[in-house]
Amino acid sequence: MTRIMIIVGSVRPGRVGLSVAEWVRDRVQETVQRDRHGGGDAASIDLVDLAELNLPFLDEPHHPVKKQYTKPHTVAWSERVSAADAIVLVSPEYNHSYSPALKNAIDFLFTEWAHKPVAVVSYGGASAGTRGVAALDPVLSTVGLVKIAANPEINFIGSKMVDGVFQGDDKLAGTVAAMTTQLIETAEALTPLR
Repeated sequence: MTRIMIIVGSVRPGRVGLSVAEWVRDRVQETVQRDRHGGGDAASIDLVDLAELNLPFLDEPHHPVKKQYTKPHTVAWSERVSAADAIVLVSPEYNHSYSPALKNAIDFLFTEWAHKPVAVVSYGGASAGTRGVAALDPVLSTVGLVKIAANPEINFIGSKMVDGVFQGDDKLAGTVAAMTTQLIETAEALTPLR
């Protein structure tokens, strides 16, 4: 069973990222249920809300590559990320980049990310958050994440919110389905490296 971690990349009050992530989680679950083989589940999902996780600004004295963690919150985060086989980042665009909370969460760890497929569900205005993804790409490759081809992009996010709930369409759902399939297939292919 592939374990997919979906990370809400914003902690800002009034954010839409949690609602987007919940919608994505439900589409991932639908794809897994539709495509499961042998009667079992093809994947499990861990939705991580960085606002709830509440990591402090990086406060470990040693470089994360050493895995010499001294703080309980780092150990818990390490264990949670280590358990994942694939990662989905739900990321807003902030000033042509991505959120500092997401950068901080990534920077806490190093080897835990290696050899895992990653997709980015980006959102924003006219650019759909793609400039933020472009800034994020070198960070992802540096920690050893392997970006897949299907990366859903949501433009004019405000127009897709109804009473605080994200309303995705069939086209986006299709992209999330393709993303899910690619994540599972790539996670399986990378298993020997993990």
